[in-house]
Amino acid sequence: MEKISTCLWFDSQAEAAARFYTGVFKNSSIGKIERYGKAGQEYHRQAEGSVMTVDFELDGRSFTALNGGPVFTFNEAVSLVITCETQDEVDYYWDRLSDGGDPAAQVCGWLKDKYGLSWQVVPSIIPRLSADPDRAKVERMLTAMYTMKKLNIAELQKAFDG
Repeated sequence: MEKISTCLWFDSQAEAAARFYTGVFKNSSIGKIERYGKAGQEYHRQAEGSVMTVDFELDGRSFTALNGGPVFTFNEAVSLVITCETQDEVDYYWDRLSDGGDPAAQVCGWLKDKYGLSWQVVPSIIPRLSADPDRAKVERMLTAMYTMKKLNIAELQKAFDG
């Protein structure tokens, strides 16, 4: 068991979300699915037998999806970051995770998926370029990045190079 893992609170879509995410990421799987019983029903108010939690793994990282009702929702204060080596990889994750999500929430490589969870689809070139001591190059790259929704590696490099 990992010392630290991530629990994602859903209204009632925990199983659908876990299946969606494991379909997007390679080397992923659904684990144990727990169901609500009679115990604690005065607190959780969920139907007996309905899905309570779904344990799942995305590329070696453990998550739990919890059906906790509409009390809490996701916001941009927490996001999951996907580091991508190629534009094909950026396109793959962006296209799948943004499908059905909020287009108004797409900015600078950030998106919200159809469940309201925020993701950052980040080319690995950004930290490398950002570390360059020539701040003028970095500023050009960042200025270009701020105008994008889905990040474009070639355009970021072009801006950096001047």
